[in-house]
Amino acid sequence: MTVASDENNPPVNQWKTLDRDLKRFGRLEAGSHSISRGLVAPGLALAFIVFVGLVTAVLMGGQTGQLVVIAAASIGAYMAINIGANDVANNMGPAVGSRAITLLAALVLAAVFESMGALLAGGDVVDTVAKGIIAPSALPDSSHFVWAMMSALLAAALWLNLATWLGAPVSTTHSIVGGVVGAGIVAAGFGAVNWDTMGMIAASWVISPIMGGVIAALFLALIKSKVIYTEDKIAAARRWVPILIGIMAGVFSAYLALKGLKHLFKISLLEALAIGLVIGVGCWLIAIPLIRRQSEGLENRKKSLKTLFSFPLIISAALLSFAHGANDVANAVGPLAAIVHTVEQGDVASQVGIPFWVMAVGALGISCGLLLFGPKLIRLVGDQITKLNPMRAYCVALSAAVTVILASWLGLPVSSTHIAVGGIFGVGFYREHYAEKRAREKGISKGKPVPPEERKRRLLVRRSHMVTVAAAWIITVPASAALSAVVYLVLDRLAS
Repeated sequence: MTVASDENNPPVNQWKTLDRDLKRFGRLEAGSHSISRGLVAPGLALAFIVFVGLVTAVLMGGQTGQLVVIAAASIGAYMAINIGANDVANNMGPAVGSRAITLLAALVLAAVFESMGALLAGGDVVDTVAKGIIAPSALPDSSHFVWAMMSALLAAALWLNLATWLGAPVSTTHSIVGGVVGAGIVAAGFGAVNWDTMGMIAASWVISPIMGGVIAALFLALIKSKVIYTEDKIAAARRWVPILIGIMAGVFSAYLALKGLKHLFKISLLEALAIGLVIGVGCWLIAIPLIRRQSEGLENRKKSLKTLFSFPLIISAALLSFAHGANDVANAVGPLAAIVHTVEQGDVASQVGIPFWVMAVGALGISCGLLLFGPKLIRLVGDQITKLNPMRAYCVALSAAVTVILASWLGLPVSSTHIAVGGIFGVGFYREHYAEKRAREKGISKGKPVPPEERKRRLLVRRSHMVTVAAAWIITVPASAALSAVVYLVLDRLAS
């Protein structure tokens, strides 16, 4: 039996064909929307870089070397974007992963405090060549110095961009150091490099994560023994949480004095520790009644403890962002400031002042990169290495500040990125150790050994991420050095 058809009643097969065509158009439209969303962030980043170039052109007003400064400012903006996309995840990742704060709130909070740190305490003077690796006098002339700084800046930015795309948190300081080494070797030879300094930087690849991991694990062990696994958790929290808040306040005060506020006035390590001690004791005394009031009515269980640690964790993440903005903005604007000074004055100085507009490029660029590209690394650091809760994330934040203070006292080179990520791994490995220990004790008491499949199930740290991150750390300096050498050769050829 056939289905009749006329102009008003098309056959069934025709309806099916029409449905399939409409579904194809629907999928095509959905795909185009997905692609367009993926292009929004790069488009906005490009618009920011172009905007910085235009503003620089207006500020230079046709001065000699205008095109060089415009190019350098655009590259500096690109570098700052990549710092925000990659490095800031170490500060906010644990807070987001522990669910103490939403991703959107973390992005806004970090952008505000990163900018405040960069603009208020970012420093008026920076070394023109990162970490004293190459003396400016080792380069043939000021033109070669400008090309070397520009090459280092672009190479570091390209490497950070690639690392972010691969999902690997790396050190921005090591990236710019590698860029300076690569350009310096091509411009002045291997003898121009301070290899003793490079050896100290290489040592930090091992020192930073180990110190960060051990200190974070020790804080977690303290919280587990004194608070989590006690009969009356709320009473224990009332005693220990104010102490931990006091430690946080004191350590961060000293941390900010050393890493950020030192740019505003000269301060020694002992003076910073004295400031930290006074503020820490004061915050401990203030926190005692606040925690007692907050803990009223809470049930005697582990979930209640998360409530007491969430707000201190958010504060510590904000302070870390402030200190990071004050310290690491120099990685973006230091070489740019050196280029501006050299082009305007015609000579190379060991230290230069940073114009406000140059500092603003770094501050706004870091915030822009964080808001546009930061979520990827924040999720990895906060959620994909090991599972975090407010207590564990608090240990990571405390570890970052304590490790910097301890390393400054011992004179050891450390990387804030490596410390933070090492703290996360340290917390995860301690959880594995603790779970294994409890299971083994339980098995012994019941006369049953722990089977291999149960041991494997308790692996609480993703080994694949550990390998990826470690590999990225090791090759950061060589990779950025190789990129910088190639860029320098190209610029030198174009200029000659």
